[in-house]
Amino acid sequence: MMRRLFTIGLIAVMTLFVAQACAQNGAENTRINAEQFQEKVNETPGVIIDVRTQKEYNEGHLADVNYQLNLLNGDFEASLDSLDKEKTYYLYCRTGNRSGQATELMKKNGFENVYNIGGFQDLVEAGVASKR
Repeated sequence: MMRRLFTIGLIAVMTLFVAQACAQNGAENTRINAEQFQEKVNETPGVIIDVRTQKEYNEGHLADVNYQLNLLNGDFEASLDSLDKEKTYYLYCRTGNRSGQATELMKKNGFENVYNIGGFQDLVEAGVASKR
């Protein structure tokens, strides 16, 4: 009996480990740094979305941004139905956290070509054009 419980517990732990690894791989596959973004956007132009608040956006944003859709207040999620799932999307925020969440949300809603390009300041420091 104890042996059976141990085996079941071991299988459960291994399943959780594999599921976590798969989830992390999905997030890593969509995260690209500023240099990779500059190369990729030249090869595959797309829609650039700033998922920060309006206040953050007003303080400075990428020059080529197409949309400012606040993830925190629901603007972003409410806009998903109006976005073309066939296009490529590049999302950023202040640090890459919210854009990572937004990227995963888009993936769950059937968008395939979505990239988290990280934080605004990192992008600017890497030479991506901005407006302040």
